[in-house]
Amino acid sequence: MPARPPHASPTGDPSPLPERMAAAARDLQEQRGPQSTLDLAVRLAVSNVDGCDAAGVTMARPHEVETPAFTEEWVAVGDRLQLELGEGPCLDAIRQQHTVYSPSLGYDRRWPVWGPRVTAETGAQSVLSFQLFTHHDTVGALNLYSRTRDGFHLDDRADGLAIAAHVAVAVAASMKITNLESALGSRTVIGQAIGIIMERFDLRPDVAFAVLSRISSTEERKMRDLAAELVDTGRLEGLDATLGEGVLR
Repeated sequence: MPARPPHASPTGDPSPLPERMAAAARDLQEQRGPQSTLDLAVRLAVSNVDGCDAAGVTMARPHEVETPAFTEEWVAVGDRLQLELGEGPCLDAIRQQHTVYSPSLGYDRRWPVWGPRVTAETGAQSVLSFQLFTHHDTVGALNLYSRTRDGFHLDDRADGLAIAAHVAVAVAASMKITNLESALGSRTVIGQAIGIIMERFDLRPDVAFAVLSRISSTEERKMRDLAAELVDTGRLEGLDATLGEGVLR
């Protein structure tokens, strides 16, 4: 492989690496939601890491591995093969190591079945995988593929690590924002339902909440779902029966 200037951008951007990483971080933080963040992350990996022909993000949960963002369809094919065969660099990055590199997938003894298969089916020759984050029961990895054997130089790996660090922060922040919005939505609808119960039955707020909580326990349904039903329809099965059991005002 011919030599190239250190940290030169494959897009021809002459900006030094720190400037390009700062711009990438700003762009990632400006995305609205996890999916747009992931979509931008894989595009940034391809445009900032020389030798990277395609990239994808893998999310692993118990009994499930998915690829929510990728630049080429064959990346998702490679990830599905890893799940099917139970071996591969993405799984290793997720389960065991923070960074995994293979210069020759067809001959890598770590993945004797997956390596030759993915090379034959996708043309991928080398891969660079970074563990992004662990969040509750979800772990993410950023995977960079090259169709050239030994396609990533040492400085490419440094660039990839820098991108992965920014992606990890941005995706984690985006997920927290999404969870917060969901939690706020739940609180809002529960508050509306409590208000309906208070007004209809002349109850104190704590007693109205206790009524909703008791129905949730009895019916084995989430309180948010019960609240949404009451707000949407004005009715809630079990409400009159629960109040008939005798609730202190």
